[in-house]
Amino acid sequence: MLELSGISRHFGGLKVLQDVNLAVPDKGVFGLIGPNGAGKTTVFNLITGLLPPTSGTIRFDGQDLAGRKPFEITRGGIARTFQNIRVFKEMSLTENVIVGMDAKLRYGAVGLLASTGLFRSEERRARDRARELLSWVKLDHKADQLADNLSYGDQRKLELARALATEPRLLLLDEPVAGMNSSEKTDLMHEIRNIAERGYTIFMIEHDMRFVMGLCEQIAVLNFGRIIARGGPDEIRNDPQVIEAYLGREDDEATNEGVTV
Repeated sequence: MLELSGISRHFGGLKVLQDVNLAVPDKGVFGLIGPNGAGKTTVFNLITGLLPPTSGTIRFDGQDLAGRKPFEITRGGIARTFQNIRVFKEMSLTENVIVGMDAKLRYGAVGLLASTGLFRSEERRARDRARELLSWVKLDHKADQLADNLSYGDQRKLELARALATEPRLLLLDEPVAGMNSSEKTDLMHEIRNIAERGYTIFMIEHDMRFVMGLCEQIAVLNFGRIIARGGPDEIRNDPQVIEAYLGREDDEATNEGVTV
């Protein structure tokens, strides 16, 4: 579904990504892991059009994404959540999810101002769909509450529901369990698995190795801007290069701190 070929991204003399080749298969859950500063979020920024690559190509369903704006990529079937929560706290959960449907609603500005029959029909459809998506993340019982009243973990779930509202084929999750407690992580793991079973393809960045290993069928490892390993959870867990990337060699004088293993 998604293919990165020879992707590099430089910021001046800093080479954040170097000749990255990556293929995300259709359906299922794919993971990208690596130590802090490895370049993982930059990969997502390139896929979603927030940054252009210095070199290389990114293809989605065989189509080159070069030059496409972020909203065009979203309309084309790629949605994303962010490390930092981005919900509209003064709006209800239902309204937050409807915001994600903007590109799919058919009434336009004239219908909105005139409150036409098409507008009222689309509004009902949007609210029904929003509640359905909220039920996927177990938030439908809070649909009319303000997002500001949600716990941190529930705000992350709301962001996931809003991303699904764009009707993506590929869902990019940037550290979805960051800041969650163990119970919240377990709940979200079940919900992400259920979403994948509905036919969505999920591409996930995450530091929590237990979460990644329990959810992803295939995993790639990024270190210092290069892919150093690919494979299933057991292969990645026992790969010497991966162990070295996270824990260092015995003769290293300094340890890599701040990484969840």
